[in-house]
Amino acid sequence: MALLKHTGPSTFYTELAELPLPVSADFVGGDVARVAYSVRDHEHNTKRSLTKTFPIITSEADQQITSASSHDSSEVKAFITSPSKSRQAILREVTNGTGTKRFVEIWAGTQIEASLDVTKYHDVFHTDEVLSSLSFSPSETSLIYTAEANVDSDDASDDPYPKFRYTPHFGEPSRTKKRPTVFLFRWTRSTALTRAAKQDMLLCALSLAQATQVPVLFGQATFATEDVIFATGYDYTKDGRLLGVKWCFNRPMGIWELRLPESASLHGTPLGTRISCNSLKLTPPERSCRSPRVLYDDSRTPIKLFWLSNPVGGAHASCVSLESRDLTTGINKVLVDTVMEPTPENDFPGLYTEYNMPSSPFLGRLIVLQSLWRSRTTVLFIDTESGAITDETKMREGKPMYSWNVLATDGKTRFICSRSTPTTPSEVLLGYFDGHGKLNWKVLDRPVISIETEKALSDLTASIIPIGARPPTETLVIQSKKLSSRPGPKPVCVTFPHGGPHSTSTTAFSPANAALALEGYALSLPNYTGSMGFGEKYIRKLLGHCGTMDVEDVVGSVNELIRLGISEHGRQVVQGGSHGGFLSAHLIGQYPNLFNAAVMRNPVISAGELTGSDIPDWIYAEFGLEFTPQSLMTPAIFQKLFEASPIAHVDRVRAPVLLLLGEDDLRAVPTQGMRFYHALKGRDRRVEMLMFPKETHPLDGVEAARVSWEAGRDWFKAFAEER
Repeated sequence: MALLKHTGPSTFYTELAELPLPVSADFVGGDVARVAYSVRDHEHNTKRSLTKTFPIITSEADQQITSASSHDSSEVKAFITSPSKSRQAILREVTNGTGTKRFVEIWAGTQIEASLDVTKYHDVFHTDEVLSSLSFSPSETSLIYTAEANVDSDDASDDPYPKFRYTPHFGEPSRTKKRPTVFLFRWTRSTALTRAAKQDMLLCALSLAQATQVPVLFGQATFATEDVIFATGYDYTKDGRLLGVKWCFNRPMGIWELRLPESASLHGTPLGTRISCNSLKLTPPERSCRSPRVLYDDSRTPIKLFWLSNPVGGAHASCVSLESRDLTTGINKVLVDTVMEPTPENDFPGLYTEYNMPSSPFLGRLIVLQSLWRSRTTVLFIDTESGAITDETKMREGKPMYSWNVLATDGKTRFICSRSTPTTPSEVLLGYFDGHGKLNWKVLDRPVISIETEKALSDLTASIIPIGARPPTETLVIQSKKLSSRPGPKPVCVTFPHGGPHSTSTTAFSPANAALALEGYALSLPNYTGSMGFGEKYIRKLLGHCGTMDVEDVVGSVNELIRLGISEHGRQVVQGGSHGGFLSAHLIGQYPNLFNAAVMRNPVISAGELTGSDIPDWIYAEFGLEFTPQSLMTPAIFQKLFEASPIAHVDRVRAPVLLLLGEDDLRAVPTQGMRFYHALKGRDRRVEMLMFPKETHPLDGVEAARVSWEAGRDWFKAFAEER
């Protein structure tokens, strides 16, 4: 008989999950900002894109901001506005009954200036944060972008091997990213016609003129001048791997300068030709560098290059360094270095940015970034000369616990951010400096929420609780004001350890968390030792102690909330994904009487059996072992990893377990969760498992996310209060 029974949809979850989420922005004219949103559509089981444009009004009067909305075509894979704001580049993919066609389009106002069908010259466009390039040249007559190169094969040859020869991929979330290539599209503006003729267009794939020790693939390319491009190069490892990049800041990759051949030499080049560029790697091999950004002076001369940097190897994510290169002298320097530990005199914990900087992070001579600062993200201004940092959105006593995202700048005095709290969804703001250099804020957009949901959210409260016995551990608590203050039993507390382990639960709004709190649960999201935003010392401290130190920190958070009267014994459940699933499984094994039920998404269960992951180095580094191209899973290493894994405690598990697995997960491969399922089933424990086809590590598809949320809720309904 099935243990998991569906109790119906949640109107709270559906409404909150469908709220538009701001994901990017740009300034498309002197006084117009454009914000792109991602929108979940449960009825059609799809994610949509929505764009809003806002007039920029910075007068003192509190004027009503009006916006114009448009639903972006699913054909548009990426777009960018040129530096002069007079052109827009679009990467378009059109699917019909006969197949898929791809086009690169350049629009000047409402007219197409150039358009080329690139279908036969390469495969899909790469528009993800790791590989994407989309940059105009200063003259706005060239564009660079990233796409998957075609497999090299000669149709006239009967050699079958090129089609099947092994080529490594970039890992989660897809096996299809194998040959990212930067393409140069150049067009000559027509004087007689509104659109460039095909013979006046050039399309070339960029490659290196010099040989390298290992293959290097390129993405994140950006023009500096008409013939100089800066790009991120991704190295193969010595043993022929491409280590998974997503959520990993420690990969062998660096910043390169690529010099295009002289324009005259490219004249008449057949479309799709591969051309060789002279190149220079600008960063050392021991640093993992990404996100090149060029700073120009007032005459549009490039003067400095900036990028983000982490150590190669070790923890999969760590404190970020901001580095720069003077383009006149060729001298590199570290602008913001690693911070080992905050001090009472300076509580800055170091930079913990997103994978990339904004596409244009500059405000005059400042760089604007969002960065983790303990359990929230804040907006930092960084001086491009001195590296001096100011926190512009500090958390104030009694004020909302906003987490901030920086979306775009105009390069001068204005920038666009979004912000949210655990109980208030994202709103979009304009930040701007007035004539006296004072920073001001104006709200451009707020979400539209039903009266019922708004009233329900107003009953929720959030707080950050320090776990004094285990510094710097702290936990974010979300709970109902009414339910937490009423007499009788406390609400059931759901502990949510985050994944990684080097990530952070922040005060940003989560529809899933808010909806679960509205079901009457108290939520605790502990940031244990190893979380980002607390100093590099604590990231390194966890290495070699996964399964003990992080587990004890989470238990410490449970006990502290019980001591404070926020929750109570016998009314505890746990839920987590990835490393959070690893911790959930550990917790119910090591502390079998603490939690009444557990839900796990794509958990790591037996680290020694994770060698099929796209990040095989993770199991070595996180458990205190050295990883090299010669590493093998020896019996001694397997024994150490087994003892540090949840599977070692499976005999002690008593709590009912629900497993949620993505069939195409390349990170914590499905066999991990399946191993736990069968081990529990064989021991007559109560266990259920849902398997989601075509879903990857986050289980982030519209239907998969909804069903996963409902399943967790229903599992806790069935078992949370059972003793």
